[in-house]
Amino acid sequence: MPRARKGNAPRKGRQRRGGGARNSTQADSGSSEDEAASEARSTTSECPSLLSITAEDNLGGDIVDEQAQQEDLEEKLKEYVDCLTDKSAKTRQGALESLRLALASRLYPDFLLERLLTLADALEKCLKKGKGEEQALAAALLGLLCIQLGPGPKGEELFHSLQPLLVSVLSDGTASPAARLHCASALGLGCYMAAADIQDLVSCLTCLEGVFSRACGMGGSTAPMAPASLHGLLCAALQAWALLLTICPSTHVSHVLERHLPRLPQLLSSESVSLRIAAGETIALLFELARELEGGECEEETVRFGLEALYVDSWARRRIYAAFKDVLGSGMHHHLQNNELLRDIFSLGPVLVLDTTALKACKIPRFEKHLYNAAAFKARTKARNRVRDKRADIP
Repeated sequence: MPRARKGNAPRKGRQRRGGGARNSTQADSGSSEDEAASEARSTTSECPSLLSITAEDNLGGDIVDEQAQQEDLEEKLKEYVDCLTDKSAKTRQGALESLRLALASRLYPDFLLERLLTLADALEKCLKKGKGEEQALAAALLGLLCIQLGPGPKGEELFHSLQPLLVSVLSDGTASPAARLHCASALGLGCYMAAADIQDLVSCLTCLEGVFSRACGMGGSTAPMAPASLHGLLCAALQAWALLLTICPSTHVSHVLERHLPRLPQLLSSESVSLRIAAGETIALLFELARELEGGECEEETVRFGLEALYVDSWARRRIYAAFKDVLGSGMHHHLQNNELLRDIFSLGPVLVLDTTALKACKIPRFEKHLYNAAAFKARTKARNRVRDKRADIP
């Protein structure tokens, strides 16, 4: 597959510069599946905590030696990597969760490249021999590693070496729904960034289709009722499938439209709100990809980060942004500012190099800012009082 990843697909005119969307709703259906996923994310760790020195600490301007802090962070990461081979499942799960939080909050490409073989081996064991929570966290971490490594052979090799295990867990009906959910998301995101050719892409699409096709009534005229425990999984598989459609050639999109459009509306009657939303957005995306009416029926949204902004103007862009936002969470803004992969996908250009010294010099002193805020508050209060007085005069 060509490496064209400029926000959508190789097809000309599919979408414009920009991006932004509300968070994906794949794991908030209210089912027992979602509780399992939540537990997988909140596993406590026996390893040292990184949360006390996360990236947000850099925002205050009180950090004297950023290089020293970076070294401290990497020391913590080394401990987490060592914990991945611990005999205790609880310790391994805690290390996976800590690494997930760290890699979502800021970039560590050089650190990860030095330990890529160790990480790949650990993730393989977690996916192959671990239980539900451990498999879910390993799959989530794999997606983050692909984002951290960016375009290039290392990230592609990592994904393709673990792709069979993702497919195996995802296709296993006896596996934990939480593990299958995260494997579906990792398969879609990894393939989006690392698909080598059209056969690779179609293979992942087919695997994801197999998860939600029965709920769409693919085998008959009516769709069987999916249990609530699988709603999150169906939502994740559908959203990962939709993400990969954004990089499909037009001939395959036409085939997909012909085959799935009559059946996808059945999901609109699901008792899961999240699944209904995912189905509606996927249907809108299919129409957009087939007709190339870029941004015509998608409400534009804006995502601001630092001195820059992304603009949503298509369903394809919405799906791409949401897929990365689901994985990166609150670290999305940091990655948009500094991650070359995301900046390439969203056509943001090279990373901006800012003169932080000059920016700090331009900051308003705290006392002056306090006086300004106080004056503004007083003005707003007076204005609101005038409005209340006018309302009181209405008979």
